[in-house]
Amino acid sequence: MASGVCVIDELVVDTSALISWPITELSGAVIVKSQIQELERHSPSRADMIDAIGVIVSGPSQDAISSTSMFAMETGDMGGLSVTDLHLVATAYERGGVLVTDDYRMQNLAERMGIRWESVNSDGISQFWTWKLKCLGCGREYDSPETPAKRKGLLGECIDCGSKLKLKRI
Repeated sequence: MASGVCVIDELVVDTSALISWPITELSGAVIVKSQIQELERHSPSRADMIDAIGVIVSGPSQDAISSTSMFAMETGDMGGLSVTDLHLVATAYERGGVLVTDDYRMQNLAERMGIRWESVNSDGISQFWTWKLKCLGCGREYDSPETPAKRKGLLGECIDCGSKLKLKRI
């Protein structure tokens, strides 16, 4: 290690950090483009400051998205992630950054992928979980979806009985 050199890990921050962290903590942090729309909905004043505070808008490569998707299907987390969530994890993976999020599914996936993570306002996960998509009616189990859910909690219906599907810990 060179004398006097301090390496600071690049932070890939989710929207909760963009909203709640002090502006000074966000300079140099990395976000994905879709977060700007989320931020405009939840905190328009913060959205207006993105350029001024030195936040880096980036995005993962298709290879990083594919690798992250593969892990998310293995853990069963895919159905509980949004596209923005998936892209943030993939960006942290690709850039070797630290993922900053309070989202337990993102933390779970990061843990499985060997990505360092920090919480924003919570303690974070204490153990790794695996999930299975299951019918609430008849109990049929399904493979993890291949893409993130369009809306959280909407995972589809059972082809046998028509009941809602839900992620269950295994």
